[in-house]
This record gives sequence, C-alpha cells and structure tokens, in this order.
Amino acid sequence: MATVRDVREKAGDEPITMLTAYDAPTAGIVDDAGVDVILVGDSVGNVVLGHETTVPVSVDGIAHHVGAVSRATEDALVVADMPFLSFGVDEKDSLENAGRMLKEEGAQAVKLESGPHTVDLTEKMVQLGIPVMAHLGLTPQHVNQYGGYPRQGTDQAAAQRMLDLAIEHEEAGAFSLVLEHVPANLAAEITDALDIPTIGIGAGPDCDGQVLVFDDAVGISEWTPSFSEQFGNVRAEMESAVDDYVSAVESGEFPADEHSHEETDLEDIY
Repeated sequence: MATVRDVREKAGDEPITMLTAYDAPTAGIVDDAGVDVILVGDSVGNVVLGHETTVPVSVDGIAHHVGAVSRATEDALVVADMPFLSFGVDEKDSLENAGRMLKEEGAQAVKLESGPHTVDLTEKMVQLGIPVMAHLGLTPQHVNQYGGYPRQGTDQAAAQRMLDLAIEHEEAGAFSLVLEHVPANLAAEITDALDIPTIGIGAGPDCDGQVLVFDDAVGISEWTPSFSEQFGNVRAEMESAVDDYVSAVESGEFPADEHSHEETDLEDIY
C-alpha cells in the first residue's frame, strides 16, 4: 500500500498519477493500472449522484464511497475528499469528520479545498496523524460564490495570494497540493517554490502529477471540461451493449438454452 511519503518522494522525480473512483469495481481497475493515488472525490455528487454541483454531498455520503474504494484498493494511496461544510466550521467536527475517513473507512489521507481558513486546520490535522492534501485554484465547493467555474489566479494579486497560500499549507504540513484550472505559468511557479508535489488539473504540464475524473478520462461523461482528455469511449461501448441486450430479449434470442437448466426430478409436479 502506498503512503503519503511515497507520493511526496516522487516530487521532481517521476510524474504522479491520480484518478477519482467512487466504487469498488472502478477502484480495482484504477489500482490494477498502477495509478499512484485514488481520490474519492466529492465530484461523486455531480458525476454519479445526479446533483448539479458538489455542494449537496454529505459526510455520510462520502464515507460510503470511501469505504467501497478502500476495500477494493491494494496499492494506491486512497484520499478522501472532505465535502462542503464538513470542515472549517468547527474544529472538533472537522477533526472528527476527517478522522472518520481514516479510522472507519480506510482512507490514508484527506483532501481539503483550501484557503486562509484551512492553514491552522491543516496543521492540527497533521499533528493528530491525518495527512492532508491541499487544493487551491478552482475549488468547486465555492461555486455559489464564484457564480460558476471560472479560471483562478489570472491576475497578479490573485496569483500572489495563491502562491502565498501554497507555501503556508506546505509549512502547515500538507503532503501535496492540487492546483485546479489555473494558468500553467502560475502552476509552474508554485511547483518550483514548493518541496511537496503539486498535482494539476487544468494547470499545465509542469506540475509534479496530474489528476482527472475517471468518467472523463475513460469517456463515460456526456460532457468534459476543456482541460480534460478522453482516453477511451466507454460510453459508446456501454450504449452498444445495452442496445444489444434489449434487442436480444425482445427477439427471444436471450436467454438461450445455454443460459438455463432443467431439473428432471421436478417432472412429477406437472
């Protein structure tokens, strides 16, 4: 099983790979492929559960998915994405919610959508043995504040704030940092300034690693963001399989003789 130390030591050495997973079968596929980190993202809200945003995802909900992923993972580092208002409101609740993901559900770390309010919290979590992956740039839990999903760090002041926060979270003990939807040159500058690895999504090629949503990467999603890439067309394969199933049932081709059996001892009941 990978550890946060393994991920941290890869910074500047070899690229870190990270994908999301929300269930055991997907986690098994991702783990078998040798992906370094599996993120049980709060993106489960809009990717799997049909919500418009990640905001409705609950602590119980994410815990359910973290447990499923952890049970199916042997090698990758499993990171639980802490959902909206599960942290940063009350310190005691924040620590208990994060600790639950490790103690009860089998994660090895948590991810926090970060800001000035999470610096001290990151330090406290790390002191208690809860490894923290920080997350700056586009933070989807702030969708109502942003009014959508705009690029972040696009002016000098915002870029400087992001750099400062990245350094503060490293000093607080975060073992890695996700940078989402920020200019590639800013991500490169932040990566160069930190000793911990950066993992980019829509942040250019100079981060220490990359992360994508599983459904986007394999081609299940109907829509993908401009910074993503479909490395397969699983949706088309699924649609084809379902169409073939419906046709086979309607035509009587399924089930065939090989899909059924008869018991001769039951003949007397007719």
